[in-house]
Order: sequence, then structure tokens, then C-alpha cells
Amino acid sequence: MTTTGGKANWKMPKMVQLVSFHLPSFKNGELLALQWKKQSRSNKPVVLGLGRKRSSKDKYLAKHNAVFDQLDLVTYEEVVKLPAFKRKTLVLLGAHGVGRRHIKNTLITKHPDRFAYPIPHTTRPPKKDEENGKNYFFVSHDQMMQDISNNEYLEYGSHEDAMYGTKLETIRKIHEQGLIAILDVEPQALKVLRTAEFAPFVVFIAAPTITPSDESLQRLQKESEILQRTYAHYFDLTIINNEIDETIRHLEEAIELVCTAPQWVPVSWVY
Repeated sequence: MTTTGGKANWKMPKMVQLVSFHLPSFKNGELLALQWKKQSRSNKPVVLGLGRKRSSKDKYLAKHNAVFDQLDLVTYEEVVKLPAFKRKTLVLLGAHGVGRRHIKNTLITKHPDRFAYPIPHTTRPPKKDEENGKNYFFVSHDQMMQDISNNEYLEYGSHEDAMYGTKLETIRKIHEQGLIAILDVEPQALKVLRTAEFAPFVVFIAAPTITPSDESLQRLQKESEILQRTYAHYFDLTIINNEIDETIRHLEEAIELVCTAPQWVPVSWVY
């Protein structure tokens, strides 16, 4: 990764063989030149194993690399600088347990007129007083399998004999309301999300840097380091979650800036 403060005066984009992908650096105001891998145009959903424990670093790496290597993502793409560009989707990446759910819920509670979270679908039967479409959409197993085969899900998995998943249509409906959809997903979901339709702002929530006092924090830090080392070139912003309120404040400022400041975006998102 390199930093550059140079300016580019582009009028009409031209076909090029080698171009770096530029995004604002929220650390020093400069531009980060990132070389992105090839973006697949397919909308294959991501399969998740919900509730499974990772017993070692090697298994954690194998799980992510084995899937992400199939993303058919290429090394370069053409970009253009725009005076402003609104991101439609906020993607929160990070190790499990790092605080993404709390951050997501806080943003939605504080800014219900700006953010929303897509309601998941599930094949489990509704509990007493649960209303369809409020916390979950309840569907049959056959219907969900049919929709999965039609590539209508961003990601899906199973837990306690029931299937759960995020349908792409629920994200689109949030966009139609003029809101930013917040997603806390696995990195491989970027294969589907990194398009003009979803225009994501990808934020990595890193584990606290404090000296670990127990095994759970050690595990969190190790998983966070592995994710960051493997996928750092896909992040628009990285925030170390040493203090949750400060992390949320930093994220709010970054989202405001990225939606209003000049920035580089892929040509395919514009033309």
C-alpha cells in the first residue's frame, strides 16, 4: 500500500491496463492507492456455517482463504475522481466478538433517518408474539432453498436445524427509502456487494490493542490480525476498537466525510 497526495485531472475515463484504486485516507487526509482484485459479475451467495467454533488459526485462515480465493477478483480496475459520491452500504468487517453488532445497533438507534439493517429470513417457526417482517421474515425451507438457487441471498447459513440468511432484496428496499444499509458480514460477501448497485464503504473494526488479560481477548486479537493481514487491501477504513464510543464517533465522522468529500470510485460505479 502506498500513499500519494497527487492530483489527477480526469475528464472522460479511458480504457487503461494498469490503474490504482484511490480512496480517502481518514488518518492523514491523503489518498490511499489500493490495487483491487478482479470483480466478478456473478451474484453467488456466501455460505456461512453459523455457530461453528474455530479450533485454530490454520482452520480460520483455511475457511476464509478457501472461499475468498474463489471470488475471481482481478488486480486492477479503472477509477475516476468525483466531487462527491454517496455510498449506499456500510459494510462492517471484523473478528467475531469485536463489537460490530453493538456499533450497528447504536448507529441505527441514533440515526434512524439515515441507517437501517436488512431484516433476515429464516426457516424456523415464529415464536410467540413474533411478527413476520419485524425481526425476521419467516419462510419455508423449500422456498428458501429455491431463492438460494436463484442467487437471491447475499449470505446464508444454518443454526440449530434452521436456516438464516440476508436477502439482496431487503438491502435494495433500504436503498429505495434513501437510507444506508448497514451490514456486518463475512469478507467474501464483498464479491456481491462491491458493485455500483450497493456502492459499499468497507470499514474494518480491529480488536483492541490493550494487553490481553484472558484467552478470549487473545483469540479476538489473533483473529483480527489474521483478517487484517489477509484482507487489508479491501478496507476503506480501519478503526481500532479500544473504546466503543470513540469508535462510533470516528465512524460517524468518516461516513459523513466519504459521502461529501471528493473521492476516487470505480468507473463501473458511474458509467
